[in-house]
Amino acid sequence: MSAIENPQSLAPAEPHFPSLDRNCSVARMVEILSDAWSFLVLRECFFGARRFEQFQSVLQVPRNTLVTRLVKLTELGLLRKVHYSEHSSRFEYRFTDKGRDLYPTMLALLKFGDTWLAGDNEPPLQLIHKSCQQPCSPVVACSACQTPVDAHEVQYRNGPGAGSQPRPAERKRSRRASDPQVLQRVRPCSVARTLQIIGDRWSFLVIREMFFGVRRFDEFQSNLGIASNILTDRLQRLAEHGVVEKRQYQQRPERFEYRFTPKGRDLYGSMIVMMHWGDKWLSHGKVPLILRHRSCQQDFSARVVCSECHQELDPREVEYQTRYTLAGAAN
Repeated sequence: MSAIENPQSLAPAEPHFPSLDRNCSVARMVEILSDAWSFLVLRECFFGARRFEQFQSVLQVPRNTLVTRLVKLTELGLLRKVHYSEHSSRFEYRFTDKGRDLYPTMLALLKFGDTWLAGDNEPPLQLIHKSCQQPCSPVVACSACQTPVDAHEVQYRNGPGAGSQPRPAERKRSRRASDPQVLQRVRPCSVARTLQIIGDRWSFLVIREMFFGVRRFDEFQSNLGIASNILTDRLQRLAEHGVVEKRQYQQRPERFEYRFTPKGRDLYGSMIVMMHWGDKWLSHGKVPLILRHRSCQQDFSARVVCSECHQELDPREVEYQTRYTLAGAAN
């Protein structure tokens, strides 16, 4: 028996699964962030890059690749093109409200990476909140009572957008998370490190199902319609990352279930922040899930606040102290 249970050894063919996926506000967002170059462009926008030459100088990306990603992000409504000046034919790229609203997601992913993935090093960035003039870290909080949110303290019920939609056709190749050497080619980045864990479609979906209480291999397969070899790979990787642990629940034949470690459970904050963005911008007012905070007995959405003054963090009110030297950028 391999380290991760694989039903392919027990059956000659994949079982047939229903061709429906549960409605989920986060899935399309994961598709945006899991594209390495789109992620890098958005990250540099939050660092103040606006012009084509700035992106190209820092990222050293091929010109055609950068053009393609800027067009894509503009078509998605995350960036907008603005003339340099009234008489200029050249453009710079600025966030739309929709794009700027990705900032809490970036901060939640950064917080997870700082907490769990920095190793023996200091986190790459220190955030300074201008409003309180204090070094701070992001905290995922309840919009109703303003206290930090823990996965054990949240209940959920179906919203008006609950249900299922046709499952997309299987891709020829299941794209895995982007190479960390690409995502961190210029800057060490806690967000990029987090995306190595949840930044491909299947890993995200497995983690999402675990937050819905799914524990066993056949349940993942049934809910996701995922091929057993892909599921085996993703569970193996999540175990190697320390996000899940395998527990035996049956001896003959051996059967296992998968449960979050404390590290894995801490991804909950990132997931509900991403869900809030998807609810706001992609659900057309019909949210699939409504969250309720047991601590205050109120329905809520996730906010990302300053650890010191507890105000919501706005990209225009945050400065950064870097703990690294920007490497490889062209002069």
